[in-house]
Amino acid sequence: MDDRRTRTVKVSKYLSKHLRHQPGSIGLTLDEGGWVEIDTLIAAASAHGFRFTRAELDHVVATNDKRRFAIEGTRIRASQGHSIDVDLALPPAAPPPYLFHGTVARHLDAIRAEGLRPMNRHDVHLSPDRETATRVGARRGRPVVLSVDAAAMHRDGHVFHVSANGVWLTKNVPPRYVRFPARH
Repeated sequence: MDDRRTRTVKVSKYLSKHLRHQPGSIGLTLDEGGWVEIDTLIAAASAHGFRFTRAELDHVVATNDKRRFAIEGTRIRASQGHSIDVDLALPPAAPPPYLFHGTVARHLDAIRAEGLRPMNRHDVHLSPDRETATRVGARRGRPVVLSVDAAAMHRDGHVFHVSANGVWLTKNVPPRYVRFPARH
């Protein structure tokens, strides 16, 4: 990996940690929607030994293939995936008929029993296509892609939201809506 790519990944991971999970660890206070002033973020990071420029931040936001961050005026926030309490103010949305979830085989028994749960996040994250779900699952090993009958969930009263980067969010997915791949 070249030096610029290595640096971009490092800054992206730092932003994810502090905009999604631990803003207080560097003295940040996010507003109710998860936003913080960019200058405040850069100053807090610098004060805690991690320096980056506005140009580096803009590069991370612009080139992140998952569009993890959103900039609005002079503010930035993570698009989704928070473990801290924020209200992204995303309106309910009608999902496509099927959404997808990437995981690994070791989680399948628990998913069969309990469905998809948000774990340490606020919502279950679902992908709009198999390819994205495959990439998500591959982060933890050999991916297994599950399909979710989102249309049936929606008809049954489950609420969906879609984040700015196209990730579909819902509170949980009961097992009856999960379609498992054939066992080999």
